Amino acid sequence: MRLRLTLILVGAIAVAATFTYPYWRPFFVNTIVDEPFPGLPADMQAAFLQQLTPEQQAAFLQMADTDRDMAVAMVAAALEAPSTVPDVENPPDSSTTVSVATASFKRIDAVHWAQGKAIIYQLPDNRKILRLEDFQAANGPDLHVLLSASENPTTQEEVELGNLDFELGPLKGNIGNQNYEIPPEVDLSLYNSVVIYCQKFHVVFSTATL
Repeated sequence: MRLRLTLILVGAIAVAATFTYPYWRPFFVNTIVDEPFPGLPADMQAAFLQQLTPEQQAAFLQMADTDRDMAVAMVAAALEAPSTVPDVENPPDSSTTVSVATASFKRIDAVHWAQGKAIIYQLPDNRKILRLEDFQAANGPDLHVLLSASENPTTQEEVELGNLDFELGPLKGNIGNQNYEIPPEVDLSLYNSVVIYCQKFHVVFSTATL
């Protein structure tokens, strides 16, 4: 009699377990998620996970929620090998030039940043040189060096404040000292910052307030 009751009880438990399986399964089985970055080519998926920090991955995934094309282009640029400027762009001769402004670049977030100094030199012939010194920046698509009237621009509208923004040229490399000539007719009193700017997507990577 006792054996029969035991068998009936075991059977009832087995039946109940079978029908309630979807409810208790998550407590005993791991659910593994490995979703690819949306829109990123298959050959870049592994590099995205291996080469970028979790903070960078999160920032790019958040970016993809609002602009997938921009996020994919930014990730592709971030995964490129650093572009180093050859060590041939020496600072202007200190005996004939004067430093008229010095500023430091600021980090915006995990994927938009630069570090180093922006120094503007006045030359004897009235030319001016912007020198990026001890410079390093995040890789990005279509990066340019601009002067802006805004002190700390973070948007396209702020960069172009008063339609006074002046482009000095494409960024020569994201690592290394580099010089950019400022034409004599440019009135530096109108400008308050140097900006590393993504022209393609109108994104500020870093600013140095003069």
